[in-house]
Amino acid sequence: MSFAHACTLSDYVRPEFTDTLAIKQGWHPILEKISVEKPVSNNTYITEGSNFIIITGPNMSGKSTYLKQIALCQIMAQIGSYVPAEYSSFRIAEQIFTRIGMDDDIETNSSTFMKEMKEITYIIQNANDKSLIIIDELGRGTSTEEGIGICYSVCEYLLSLKAFTLFATHFLELCHIDALYPNVENNHFE
Repeated sequence: MSFAHACTLSDYVRPEFTDTLAIKQGWHPILEKISVEKPVSNNTYITEGSNFIIITGPNMSGKSTYLKQIALCQIMAQIGSYVPAEYSSFRIAEQIFTRIGMDDDIETNSSTFMKEMKEITYIIQNANDKSLIIIDELGRGTSTEEGIGICYSVCEYLLSLKAFTLFATHFLELCHIDALYPNVENNHFE
């Protein structure tokens, strides 16, 4: 009943389930409710032939919001809700893995770097070709050179899985991975 109420108040659409993740003019459903004006809408297109999206852009350009928006829309669609978009199509995800946030954990005596490595290890050990993987700012808890090396090796491993992956980063060196892998796409937010 809650979803039906939300869908009648907003311009949500009924999602299709196919082998692609396609969202036309989608927006963040929670941001829409708490902001004064409607959030900027955007498009997403992920297929088996283009399943790894690297997202770059300056701070405050909306990279993290975009990643969270895709995860929320995927969850909403799979539990039977309409989604905030003009059109939407989703591939059924067996799991959604995220690595978002940058802080240490005093309770477990884990530094930012240790926390990042634990989270990415869990993803690597449990993800498969039917997963949706969202990684935001991996490698920020260590030096630039080490961070780039870790990100590059994680990207290469995830590329071998064929999972749908969105990878936001400030390491522009990662954008060159598309020269080696045809299924990588680079997106830049302004």
